[in-house]
Amino acid sequence: MCPITDRINATLIDHSVPRRERAEGVGNKDTRGRSLDVAPILSYGFRPFFFAGTLFAGLAIPFWLWMYFAGGSPTGPFDALSWHEHEMIFGYVGAIVAGFILTAVPNWTGRLPLSGKPLLGLVALWLLGRIASAFVAAPALAFVLDLAFPVALAFAIVREVIAGKNWKNMPVAVILSVFALANAIFHAEAAGLLTPGYAVRLALGLIALLIALIGGRVTPSFTRNWLVKSGDKNLPAPFGQIDKIALLATLAAIPAWIAFPYAVTTGILWLAAGLLLGLRLSRWRGHATFGEPIVLVLHLGYLWLAISLVLIGGSILAPTLITQSAAVHALTAGAVGTMTLAIMTRASLGHTGRAIHADRWTRALYGAVSLGAVLRIAATFAIGLYAALITLGGLVWSLAFLAFALRYAPILWGRRRHATP
Repeated sequence: MCPITDRINATLIDHSVPRRERAEGVGNKDTRGRSLDVAPILSYGFRPFFFAGTLFAGLAIPFWLWMYFAGGSPTGPFDALSWHEHEMIFGYVGAIVAGFILTAVPNWTGRLPLSGKPLLGLVALWLLGRIASAFVAAPALAFVLDLAFPVALAFAIVREVIAGKNWKNMPVAVILSVFALANAIFHAEAAGLLTPGYAVRLALGLIALLIALIGGRVTPSFTRNWLVKSGDKNLPAPFGQIDKIALLATLAAIPAWIAFPYAVTTGILWLAAGLLLGLRLSRWRGHATFGEPIVLVLHLGYLWLAISLVLIGGSILAPTLITQSAAVHALTAGAVGTMTLAIMTRASLGHTGRAIHADRWTRALYGAVSLGAVLRIAATFAIGLYAALITLGGLVWSLAFLAFALRYAPILWGRRRHATP
């Protein structure tokens, strides 16, 4: 046969196993090779982790407030304050990062997403960690049970990146591995083996870096798409020197904060990083997105990040004016809370075949998470109203996450729209 004809015939052959099986009558798989017999909630990583993570966050804060005012304490390896810190960082953020990364990796590598029983097993390990952190008193056993999830997640991502030869995203796997290390250090600190504080600073530094990097990628990108669709020719500025300098400043501040948390140089680095990230944000035309809250909230989340880094710097340089608690809650309740809800709402709608648009529920939870953060930060400046403000702020913030779990449950548990049954 003619070589040219051979090449033409080769291009006409469908080498996709899923599509070929569907054409041959194998009807229990979708076009990506996933079994249609799997429950929708286990078809993609974002589904169970976004639902479980937000439900957990919405319940954990009221539980923490009860412990704070009633003097209660969990029976696990941590005291009440340490449990609150650990579970909001490694419990809530760990779940949301897992959902996001497990959904993004298939797009990076071209491989099938983790689904079905393996995904269920990973969710079970996450839940086991929450149980161990609250109820397992033996430090060594709690350590093993809690670390099982982040170690398994990091291993799964490293395996996928290597199998897909997607080396440019290996840094994400490295960050996940260091995040797991921070969790291990936290346990060691709680057991009295290390000086407390390093684990929280390491974990929060990594989270700030992830928001700066990933938020700095998706915010101008989705803004550009929306503005183009709206016919606006004034688009966000492309990635340039200001962006590089802002990210380098953030990267430089993190190790300084971990090693020298009270040094003047560290405060200056955080202050510079926050101001530079704010300058970076100002170039993305956020003011033009007021017509679509699901885009605007990305800018709000990044603004929270810039403000929080300035406050962290201020708490080091002027601790009598700005408390460390206010600065940390600007990062956690403000930046992390807002940006994770922004990503979760968009991803949940987009990956299930729905229009990416913020309805009334979604707009309300966007407002609630920022209002809760503002109230919590304000409590540190209004000592006479401290108890009332942290209670109100915590409940409003929690309500945002419970509202997400309630509103998005039918989306996360249901089948993708227009999917083949």
